[in-house]
Order: sequence, then C-alpha cells, then structure tokens
Amino acid sequence: MSLSLLNTDFDGTTRGLGAVRELRKGELVLKVPRNALMTTKSMIAKDEKLRNGVEDAVWTTEKAIAKSQSEWNEAGALMKELDLKPKFQSFQAWLWASAIATEANRCSLLPHDHYWISSKRIVTPDGLISGSVEVKGGLIVSVVKEADWHKKQRSRVKVIDYGEAVVMPGLVDVHAHLDDPGRSEWEGFPSGTKAAAAGGITTLVDMPLNSCPSTVSPETLKLKIEAAKNRIHVDVGFWGGLVPDNALNSSSLESLLDAGVLGLKSFMCPSGINDFPMTNITHIKEGLSVLAKYRRPLLVHAEIEKDLETIDGSDNDPRSYLTYLKTRPTSWEEGAIRNLLSVTENTRTGGSAEGAHVHIVHLSDASSSLDLIKEAKRKGDSVTVETCPHYLAFSAEEIPKGDTRFKCSPPIRDAANREKLWEAMMEGDIDMLSSDHSPTEPELKLLSDGNFLKAWGGISSLQFVLPVTWSYGQKYGVTLEQVASWWSDRPSKLAGLHSKGAIAVGKHADIVVWEPEIDFDLDEDHPIHFKHPSISAYLGRRLSGKVVSTFVRGNLVFGEGKHASDACGSLLLAT
Repeated sequence: MSLSLLNTDFDGTTRGLGAVRELRKGELVLKVPRNALMTTKSMIAKDEKLRNGVEDAVWTTEKAIAKSQSEWNEAGALMKELDLKPKFQSFQAWLWASAIATEANRCSLLPHDHYWISSKRIVTPDGLISGSVEVKGGLIVSVVKEADWHKKQRSRVKVIDYGEAVVMPGLVDVHAHLDDPGRSEWEGFPSGTKAAAAGGITTLVDMPLNSCPSTVSPETLKLKIEAAKNRIHVDVGFWGGLVPDNALNSSSLESLLDAGVLGLKSFMCPSGINDFPMTNITHIKEGLSVLAKYRRPLLVHAEIEKDLETIDGSDNDPRSYLTYLKTRPTSWEEGAIRNLLSVTENTRTGGSAEGAHVHIVHLSDASSSLDLIKEAKRKGDSVTVETCPHYLAFSAEEIPKGDTRFKCSPPIRDAANREKLWEAMMEGDIDMLSSDHSPTEPELKLLSDGNFLKAWGGISSLQFVLPVTWSYGQKYGVTLEQVASWWSDRPSKLAGLHSKGAIAVGKHADIVVWEPEIDFDLDEDHPIHFKHPSISAYLGRRLSGKVVSTFVRGNLVFGEGKHASDACGSLLLAT
C-alpha cells in the first residue's frame, strides 16, 4: 500500500482526527481526499504547496504504520463504533472519511479482514446448520453451530448476521467462455467476472476457445493470463485446448500443462472456431496418456456429425426451432460418447492412462447417451458428466419461432428429455452443473432475422445459474445441499481446486449468501452485468433466489447490488 503522508497541525482541542487518535492511539488509519483537506479548517497542511500537490492524504501515527494491513481495514468499523458523527458535527472531513474508509482495501465492500458470518441456514459438508462461520485472512478458520456460539471469544470482531438467508460455498463454474483476449466485444474478463460475482460464482474456469487466439500453447496461455491480470472480480483458472497440432506431440502438451492450465478441452465435431479444429479418437487417446502423468482431466464436447438429409427452406422453416433440432439429433451425442468411452477404459486402475479423467460437457441427451456413461462408471472408468441449466429449464416445444437466443449445441431437446435429465440429476447419474456461458454480439445472434440455421449458438446465463437451478428444481424437490454439491463441491474437485468448494476450516472464504424465497422478474429493469443482456434466453422469466452477497477469499466483492471498486480476483494456475 502506498502512503502519502501529510503533516498535521492540531490545536490541542482534540477535535476531529486528533480526538480519534487520542481515543484509540496507534490503531486508526484514515484516508481522506485532497478536496476534504482544502475545505476543512481542522485539517490544514503546514506547507500550502505540499497540501496542493497531494492527491490523497493518510492521517496516521507511527505505531499505526507498523500495524498489519488487516488493522488498517478496521478503520471504517472503528469510526462507527466510536459514533463520531454526532460528537463532531463541525468535523466536515468526517463525511469524506466515512465514505472512503475502505479505500485501504478497495477489493472489498467490507473493511474487515477478520469477521463472522452468521445464519440460520449454513450449507456445510455435514449438512445444513444454524451457526456462524469465522473468516480471517481470506480463509475459513472455524465453523460453529449456534449452540456453541457463546463459547467463542469474539469481542471486537465484526459479526454479519444474515438471519434466514442461506450461506453456501461460492459456485465454481468450470465451463464459461469469456472471449478474452481478442473477442472482448463478445464478453471480456471485466464484465464476465462481474456477472459471475453478482450471481454467486466465486470461481470460473475459462474455456480455451472463442478468445483469439485459442489457448493451445504456453504462448497463447500467456496472452490470456496477461488479459486477465487486474481485470477479474472472481478467481479464474484456464483450460487448455487439445487440438490435432499438439495432440500427437507429447512435449507440446506437457509444456502447456506445465504452464498452468487445469486440464484440456477437445471437440469431437467442428467447433466453429478456425484455430480450434476437432480431434479424433487417436488424438484423444494420446492426450489422455499425457494427462495421466499430471492427473488432470480432459473435457470433451461429445458430438459426431453424421450424414443428414439436406435441410432446406421449402419443407423446413429456418425460423422454426424444430428445424434446427433436426440438424443435431441425439444420435450425434450417442455416437460421440460411444467412441469416447472406447478409450476411457484406459483410465481404470492399472490402465495405461490411469490418473487421467474424462469429463463430458453439456450433456443434453438423457436417454442412450446417459446410459452409456452410467455403464462406463459402473465398470470403473474415470468419467464424469455435466449438464447445464438451460437444458433443465427449457424445452424445444416452448421455444418461440425465430427466437435464436435459445440456440446452442447440443440443442435443447423436448420436455420428456428434460424430465429425464432432472431424474438423472436427482439420482446422481449426472455429476455437476455448469453454465456454458457462450455469448456473442447481438448481430451474430440474428435476432431480427430469426434464422436458427445461421445464428451463433450459445446461451448467455452466467449471472443467473443459481436462481435458475433453484427455480426449476423445486418441482423435483431439490435441496440446498444438492445445489452446493452440483455447483461447488464436485466442480472444484474436477478442476483440482481443493481449497475451494465447501464451507469448511482451511478452505478459501468463497461464500455466497442468497435468499431462495425471494422472487424477481428478469426484465429490462433488472441489473444484468454480462455484456449483452438482450441475447439472454432468460429475459422475461420469473425466478426465485436472490443473491445478497458474494465473498471471494474473504473479500466482499458483491453486496446489495454493488461491486467492490477494484478487480482483485486471483489467477488459478496448476503447479
């Protein structure tokens, strides 16, 4: 922290900061803007030249400078505790000081490094409890039930009581396209991570494609890291790309993994991005043999193109969603998954790729494709699968004509399939959820034209995955513990982020506080933080589950509709 010290000349009447300093010697640091100095008689520099040249002034004592950063962050709370405003009406700078007392830590809306979060509903690995979570230095240092709360020594430690609101581990979204660098007009790290924070997501793992260039080498990963530095509001990790150029070159893959990607991603069909070509089963097999050494996963987009009858405009209206649905049938998913699972037996104990893991992304077919995955798991293959909220919320029959906001791949299927997906979620056959947030510019969605065959495919959803999951899951009896498992525990384990994913001692203090019973209309008046709200398929929906606060490593990065001033998320690189 950079301190600009300004000499002071107190008159001995112990007013203003002088009084505060006398009351709590050595434990207070306040940062006051220059224009407060210019207009407050009780705060005047001895040297007018010095005063005029100072952008910000820090008033402190020698002892305070030696104190830790965490004590500096207590300044705002101290001012409130001392109730200085009524006592010092003439101290004009009080208004400035109280407004910006948290500038010592612009990463957080909360000027505390050590505090308690209390709630009647805290989701822990041991179930739902009424109690409190102690946060210190960005970590969870204790979790206590309400009955044991009185035993804790908590004098002078801030307590934030959220009442009946749910306190849950922050969401870990392992499948998001933030399009940075190179296509930040589609999204970008700042807007994407702000949307994540507003939605209770504390960790994102960014996909290697849709940025330009794609992340397929140490050099392209470095570009992504540089683009993310000081521009992310939540923690962000990266998947690398498995493509033909590096798949058959083990040293190339090893250098990419050594550079810090959390695992690899491949497509079994054309990705739509020129520098991210599809892989075949040989590429995948070679990739798994390298990943086994690192014990990291391979994420696979599992569709294989098969011959179809030509779709034309005479018998098939391109503005009809059912026309698009015909172009990507369930047989594409089933065929790809069948091929993929022919090599996952190598991931079993004693296999040639033991230590590697295959994760099938955005499953939409809940019939034969899911049956194949269940059988592979039964045999001991190291395989997991995710689906996405849009497959659980929407059905093909209800998609309006020409409404290309709903186009994605694999496609949203019929209502009967949606029911089967929910059954699989509730029975544990689908392991986790992800957003597959895949935005673009509105022009590429062809909203005015409504041509499903030509529009860009991808659902913009990052900010609303928690309320969507909860809202549509109520019919099936979804519990808070299940939501935490699908969105926090299992995704964090997939990505190897073992310091995240649970409210437990020693974990990062990544926490979302939300109110499941609060309904809201997702209309044009609702604040949406991802770049292009107009292309979200969720507009016009009524949802349940309002996010109140989001903490990342103890920093309150989002609270009551506001974000912290600075983007202080951390980069998550594998070592």
